[in-house]
Amino acid sequence: MALFVQKFGGTSLGDLDRIHRVAERVEETARGGHQVVVVLSAMSGETDRLIQLAHEVTSKPDDRELDVLLSSGERVTIALLAMELRGRDINARSFTGRQVGIVTNSSHTRARIAKITASPMQQALAEGIVPVVAGFQGVNERSEVTTLGRGGSDLTAVALAASLGADRCMIFTDVDGVYTADPNIVASARKIEKLSYEEMLELASLGAKV
Repeated sequence: MALFVQKFGGTSLGDLDRIHRVAERVEETARGGHQVVVVLSAMSGETDRLIQLAHEVTSKPDDRELDVLLSSGERVTIALLAMELRGRDINARSFTGRQVGIVTNSSHTRARIAKITASPMQQALAEGIVPVVAGFQGVNERSEVTTLGRGGSDLTAVALAASLGADRCMIFTDVDGVYTADPNIVASARKIEKLSYEEMLELASLGAKV
């Protein structure tokens, strides 16, 4: 039995039909006899919508409050997917960054992961639960919500995979590999054929496109 971390980005979660397809893929993995941890982004466009709302309220949103606002996007997708999986008789449960034990520094809107307490995920997996984890978020040492900035959900997935000793971290996205930058924006971005979890953590924290 292998342990997989599967991360799905906003384009994979843009509407309920796409969430159904994500559920089908997760169900296939779980029923194949494997343990699986799912990491989700917010629905496509949701983070931008929330940022726009914040700037309609004030020209200079407070970073701490912005993190509280932005972290809500992933809470929607993890709850919806967990509901769907439970409807398919898969024992799934949603987890926020706080519940997973992702602790960051206090740089709001661009926090870096300081440590992960693996025990909540290990306990859930031991009980046969499929954890559905909110990417992009954690808490600082004062238990304040933080977000990880660009590439934050990818960073969450890779960090969890490393912490849990996963056999594979699978990132489902709209590009065909890991690049040094977003190839849709940077023409000189290079595709990286092979790298370690540690290298992937560093690249994701710097905004690499995966």
